[in-house]
Amino acid sequence: MTALPAAASLGRKPGGNHHAGTPRHLGGAGGTLLAGRAAAQAFPDRPIRIVAPYAAGGQSDTVIRLLAPKMSEFLGQPLVIENRTGAGGSIGAGVVAQAPPDGYTLLFESFAFLVVPFIVKGLTFSYETAFAPVGQAVALPYVLVVRKDFPASDLAGFVAHARAHPGVSYGTPGIGTPGHLAGALLESRAGIRLEHVPYRGGAESARDLAAGSIDAAIGTANTFGPLVQDGRIRGIALTSAERRGSLSGLPTIAESGFPGFDITSWNGLFAPSGTPAPVLARLEAALAHATGDAETRQRLALTGNEAVTESAAAFAARIRRERPVVRQIVEQTGIRAD
Repeated sequence: MTALPAAASLGRKPGGNHHAGTPRHLGGAGGTLLAGRAAAQAFPDRPIRIVAPYAAGGQSDTVIRLLAPKMSEFLGQPLVIENRTGAGGSIGAGVVAQAPPDGYTLLFESFAFLVVPFIVKGLTFSYETAFAPVGQAVALPYVLVVRKDFPASDLAGFVAHARAHPGVSYGTPGIGTPGHLAGALLESRAGIRLEHVPYRGGAESARDLAAGSIDAAIGTANTFGPLVQDGRIRGIALTSAERRGSLSGLPTIAESGFPGFDITSWNGLFAPSGTPAPVLARLEAALAHATGDAETRQRLALTGNEAVTESAAAFAARIRRERPVVRQIVEQTGIRAD
């Protein structure tokens, strides 16, 4: 992951004794640095484009449109949301990767940011080096649930049944989704074999699970929470490191015998690598302003999203921590894009 530019690199020129008497037409690297600092101080002075690489009305699009008004309020400029779909999100990501690193073209991504590089072939840019994290916006907890007559009521029972009956089926919102990765990771950690049943979304898997057509499912707590509360299906465990979301009464997989287990979907904001540090800092503050707003947090919660206000450094650390885990799961399971 490319580190954020050091503040010193924007504020001091290497070598020499530049001072108030520096010539007007400062050339070379020094001039470039001064120009970059001046641009950062004026940022933003025009609308900012945010590329959402998924369809309008979907998870990422919904979240950024809820955040945009408060971010715009903070920045004093409009935010223009542009949906550029295709190839698992890589088409939209490619647009931002090739944009000038000035803060005026940003990427609002999902957990797929970590998955796509390992399952989509022919990418013309590197997800690892092309972007600078601005901040995580929301977390979207996932949960393992089973049909109401499944012969287990906790994770230990689920694993024991799966060991005795290889091929227990579990539905997810699709190939390469957090639900799929969580299932694959559980298989690896528990030494069991499950049958993955990919759907075109969480609602379809929820419908079939409630009907008893599949044994289990892994999807968002928002999708399955009402069915658990109605007793139509049974909740087993959350895939996140901590208890969170509408099903926070359930234990986590991590606390149920598999320490360190953590698959949590998220959405976050990225800028092209090389964006000046002061610009990144202002964007980070704008995102924090939006995610910290009480009304916005409530509206996000209604969509099943938990607002997250953390530093860009913490978000970058999460990505560095999760990328090798995702790589290992993909390599072990042979997951490939449709």
